[in-house]
Amino acid sequence: MVTSTAVQLEPTGTPREEVESVVVRFAGDSGDGMQLTGNQFTLATALAGNDLATFPDFPAEIRAPIGTTFGVSAFQINFGARKIATAGDAPDVLVAMNPAALKVNLADVKSGGTVIIDTGTFSARNLKKAGFESDPLEDDSLDGYQVLTIDISKLTMEAVKAHELSNKEALRSKNMWTLGLIYWLYDRDRETTANWLRGKFAKRPDIADANIAALNAGHIYGEAAELAGGMRGFSVRQAEITPGLYRAITGAEALAWGLAAGAKLADLRMVLASYPITPASNLLHILAAMKQFDVVTFQAEDEIAAVCAAIGSSFAGSLGVTSSSGPGIALKGEAIGLAVGVELPLIIVNSQRAGPSTGLPTKTEQSDLYQSVYGRNADAPLVVLAASSSANCFDMGIEAVRLATKYMTPVMLLSDGYMANASEPWLIPDFDSYEPFPVQFAGSDQLGEQGYMPYARDEKTLSRPWATPGTPGLEHRIGGIEREDGTGNISYEADNHQRMTDLRAAKINGIADDIPRQGVEQGEESGKLAVVGWGSTHGPISRAVGNMRDVGYDVSHIHLHHIWPLPKNLGDLLAGFDQVLVPEMNNGQLVTVLRAEYLVPAEPLNKVNGQPFKITEIENAIQRCLDGQSGDAK
Repeated sequence: MVTSTAVQLEPTGTPREEVESVVVRFAGDSGDGMQLTGNQFTLATALAGNDLATFPDFPAEIRAPIGTTFGVSAFQINFGARKIATAGDAPDVLVAMNPAALKVNLADVKSGGTVIIDTGTFSARNLKKAGFESDPLEDDSLDGYQVLTIDISKLTMEAVKAHELSNKEALRSKNMWTLGLIYWLYDRDRETTANWLRGKFAKRPDIADANIAALNAGHIYGEAAELAGGMRGFSVRQAEITPGLYRAITGAEALAWGLAAGAKLADLRMVLASYPITPASNLLHILAAMKQFDVVTFQAEDEIAAVCAAIGSSFAGSLGVTSSSGPGIALKGEAIGLAVGVELPLIIVNSQRAGPSTGLPTKTEQSDLYQSVYGRNADAPLVVLAASSSANCFDMGIEAVRLATKYMTPVMLLSDGYMANASEPWLIPDFDSYEPFPVQFAGSDQLGEQGYMPYARDEKTLSRPWATPGTPGLEHRIGGIEREDGTGNISYEADNHQRMTDLRAAKINGIADDIPRQGVEQGEESGKLAVVGWGSTHGPISRAVGNMRDVGYDVSHIHLHHIWPLPKNLGDLLAGFDQVLVPEMNNGQLVTVLRAEYLVPAEPLNKVNGQPFKITEIENAIQRCLDGQSGDAK
């Protein structure tokens, strides 16, 4: 724990310790309600005025055997009185609801950290299923930690006994008992959770009352028990953040709202055509509940049908959107090429996950950058954007709509499993401050001597006109075979194909004139080392660079949101640094792009274990680069 000072008295007069920030991880079986517990603690923490970041870590197996390490579900939250950029490197507190949760997560806990264990689950059978050769409560496995051993299962059963639930229903309340204890430990208010339980189980008030009783019992236990090591609870001051109206938001929520906001600014109906896949399915779920914003959702029978339906929606004058993860994006590839060829706006949301193929469906990765920039047959360029945080997904959703409609092009918008599920406080913006960019559809005034020319181009943007079906006189051919410049008629002419290929590429390359120049997040615009990131690496890079600058290292942070085309000044910016380090959760994909485009000697820092970067991993790589140590940056 952080060095403490005595502040704020409990009713009994016992002082709490004040800490600047804390990392707590809840871990248990996938049926123990760890995600729900974490979400409720997140809400209470946000209401307490702390800054925060979360990391829900789901098991890869849908129905792993109960009590096995394959079924462990965890939720980590980092909260504090300072700016919080990541979900934290290592937990200060681990709540382990069974032996498997302890087995999987103990090595991550800080030395001297607190481990809270439900001893009621530590049977010989459960220990064997978790892979323990001996009972960790009786050997030296927990040496070096502050351990609280509590029979949470038994105490929960006693707390809800008066509500006459079945044993199975009663035990389901043990996550609320645990939450009550953690609420006491960090001085959180229980009332918000109690109100949520009353609403959640409005049709089963006995279940609501039992869970509230368990919540209160856990809190009372913390107040009354003499905990190991004299633990007396902690206090975390409110963070100093920009005044305004905030809410906790996940990347999936922010992305859904950003796309809907972009469609509103473009004065278009949005049609999301999608097929369920982890971790992209939440976007479909959220947008399905937004019909009042002129949002239509369609769950197709497969990925190919989904993207084709989205293209059809754009052809008909709506904004077509489709979403998936890497495997599904691969299936959509030919149809995305069709959208490139016929030059219709289409937004493809890629919530990246660990691969290849099915890979690790619930684990995060950034390994679809090659696929996004290059992964179609023939020369089929499109726009590639990457959100950098859960909250940033909102603005990148709007930017995707702006570029897709202005330049009549598909846009690939990259998120990832971590960003989609993680939450953070979001300062709700004033929507009136966003500049509308309404679409102008082609009209009869565009009829010339040769009739309607669907591939006549705007001189500045090179985008073609957008004509909705049924507009008199604007009938035109559309399809996958190469189109004739201007008329759009089928053409097999070699010179025409060269011209159309060049025009499509020039249109995308020209977008570099319409996106912000690349800036520096921290540090100087030239120096010894630039750490270049994209996507959800923003948080750990930002904290690592800040920490290293505080101790005198000459290092700057550059973070990309526009992946293709790249910002126009990026090459000159990178040339001002002696070294370039690129942390990314793949085997070096952005490094390849930067080397190819700018011949810059960028060095990779790669991680592909399904987990986000730790701050210390990037700090160590910065130190290796600047202290002249050789070796792999991994």
